[in-house]
Amino acid sequence: MTTLAAARLVAAREIRVKLRDKTFLISTAFFLLIAIASTVLPSLLDGGPAKVATTDPTVATALQRAGLEVRPVTTDAEAERLVRDGDVEAAVVAGPTVLGLEEAPGEVVEALSTAPPVRLLDPDATDPFLAFLVPFALAFLFFMTSFTFGLQIAMSVTEEKQTRIVEILVASVPVRALLAGKVAAMTLLAFGQIALIAVVALVGMRIAGVDADVTALVGPTIAWFLPFFLIGFVMLATLWAGVGALAARQEDINGASAPLQLAVMGPFFAVLFLQENAAAMTALSYIPFSSPIAMPVRLFTGDAAGWEPVVSLLVLAVSTVVFLAVGARVYEGSLLRTNGRTSFATAWRSRSTVG
Repeated sequence: MTTLAAARLVAAREIRVKLRDKTFLISTAFFLLIAIASTVLPSLLDGGPAKVATTDPTVATALQRAGLEVRPVTTDAEAERLVRDGDVEAAVVAGPTVLGLEEAPGEVVEALSTAPPVRLLDPDATDPFLAFLVPFALAFLFFMTSFTFGLQIAMSVTEEKQTRIVEILVASVPVRALLAGKVAAMTLLAFGQIALIAVVALVGMRIAGVDADVTALVGPTIAWFLPFFLIGFVMLATLWAGVGALAARQEDINGASAPLQLAVMGPFFAVLFLQENAAAMTALSYIPFSSPIAMPVRLFTGDAAGWEPVVSLLVLAVSTVVFLAVGARVYEGSLLRTNGRTSFATAWRSRSTVG
């Protein structure tokens, strides 16, 4: 049996086992529900009359007659401040002129007898909820998926070592085929789960009647996130398999995987807390462990030039090739060592020649 055929056999088996796993199915359904809720619920909960500030009592009467909530103010400057702070959706000032933040408030314009001119205070502004949701969702999905799937890879490898099943497997399957099959299976499942969530989120936005400009902004972000996720996950999955091979018992996994856990968790918190720091986000966009999150976020916020995601993806791909070699060597050097936890140095020196 060739290495490729053996890897396909291992991958097919891993996928069949995973698709029968209730935990995997429940987690997928949970993430899909979250995707639907985060796109549909905001529009459903965004009820009630629009809040409008005005300095003119006559205008206030017309707005109230149209069913809008009026907030009287004494100066145009105060009305503009309320719009900028998000306390009201619009303001009607001297002229009369309608002030809006990022889009023309149609219901306010319609409430007035004559259509007044509209002045947008920040036409390029991103909706605050969306500005929080998209970066958080990208960071959370990559963190949770790479952590949970990666930990399952490590536990699977360690379990095979602990029960001595691995000795039977390597007698008929090349070691690298065993590694490739496990990584390929988990990558396909994880990528499929993420792609499904992305499709559901986009469909949910369309059903909820989200503005076309928002969809046009989120769509390309997701389109770039998927290849970043795919390559980044392959890199991490191989390292998780190597960590699992270092451990001799399930109890050893936490200690053996501590550095890798930090490499997975660090980018999640870094992107969330440093999102407003342009220099930090630029640096994170080119670091392999953080670029799958940081670069799509920068694309969403419009802070990345058109060439940057291409360069970042190439850097990630080259880094993945390097880490694949490292993970494979550690995996081969420690897979058959069942008499205790293997150190990284020992695994690197004593590369297995089995298969």
